[in-house]
Amino acid sequence: MARPAACDDRCVAISVLVIDDDPRSLSLAGRVLEEMGADVMATARDATSALDLANELRPDAALVDVGLPDRDGIDLAYEIAALPWRPRVVLMSTDTDAVSAIDARHEGEALPFVPKEELAGNRLRRLLVS
Repeated sequence: MARPAACDDRCVAISVLVIDDDPRSLSLAGRVLEEMGADVMATARDATSALDLANELRPDAALVDVGLPDRDGIDLAYEIAALPWRPRVVLMSTDTDAVSAIDARHEGEALPFVPKEELAGNRLRRLLVS
């Protein structure tokens, strides 16, 4: 994977599957990840194609939108996180209250969450590499 010209040692060398039904959010997430040095292996707009891609490509990580058209994104995220190679999974949403739903449903084992408006911050980078 080639690093962007502006990329330095803080870049993340990780392959990522991005799952979101909003084309603008997919584009934003893809740009942010590429600027971090991550390899965006594929994007998916629904849970069904996301699972197919995850099993085919075996990414190191997945960035999953909470609201998907064909299935709950939170449940999908936990299913992806439980795949045999145990990819890192980060949930995202424009609804900052979504973190409450994640915590309530998976107490003690909650997957990390990043509001979409904070994707470009250092938090996403830390969650993908820690």
